[in-house]
Amino acid sequence: MNQLLKKIYLPIFFILICFVAISGNENYPVGARYSSMGNTGVMTPSLWSTSHNQAGLAFLKISEVGLHYENKFLIPELGLSSLAFALPSKKSGTFGLNYNHFGYSKYNESKIGLSYAKMFGNSFAAGVQIDYFQTHIDEEYGNKGVPVAEIGILSQPVKGLYVGAHVFNISKAKIDDYSNERIPTIFKLGLGYAFSEKTLVCIETEKDLDQKAIFKGGIEYQLLVNLYLRTGIITNPVQNTFGVGYKMKKFKADIAFVTHPVLGLSSQISISYALSSK
Repeated sequence: MNQLLKKIYLPIFFILICFVAISGNENYPVGARYSSMGNTGVMTPSLWSTSHNQAGLAFLKISEVGLHYENKFLIPELGLSSLAFALPSKKSGTFGLNYNHFGYSKYNESKIGLSYAKMFGNSFAAGVQIDYFQTHIDEEYGNKGVPVAEIGILSQPVKGLYVGAHVFNISKAKIDDYSNERIPTIFKLGLGYAFSEKTLVCIETEKDLDQKAIFKGGIEYQLLVNLYLRTGIITNPVQNTFGVGYKMKKFKADIAFVTHPVLGLSSQISISYALSSK
């Protein structure tokens, strides 16, 4: 009976992993705050700008380090673990480092990125990141690695309004020359507006060159001094998102949930710590 179950479920499980890997963009979104707001992160500066729009790092005033974990569809083998670090300097801009690992021993993807962002004036920033992607498939397939570049800009033209744009894989890097398989090139454009000190609304569009455009929106509301409520929506396919965030001095914690119409629920948690004072 156990052998029969393995024959039935293992192929299904492998197909699911391939579906997630292919349908993803190899640049997995990181940061539970952004995910709970419909994955709108291109316009909002934070430590997790290392994965959404590196220009946002230039707006940071203090060094931060953070950890992130996503339990995709509540399947441990599809877990995504991430580490991010940002180091601002008064004269040289902000340096960032991030590492992502998705999958399990038989199949996994990893990405390490080194970023740099700089302010130009008081309201405009640009950022760039050089990544190295590696895919591992067990047995005879082994490892395959490729460098990728991404670039972004972010502006705050008036108080409370943020506008951001980002391009991932600007060089259209290939995973494999033989099959001409490329890592997706993805464009993102979005804006966020703080209608008050307690309410932030964000909208964003994302376009893979080979896929239909995705539209996203999210709202963040500060319920208490240190407590934030968030919700959002993603199209193509339609996914609902929600979560909470908590701040306490140098410490931040965010939890997010994303519902997929076919594959079910994913949960995420992010924590970060400020390494210096303002």
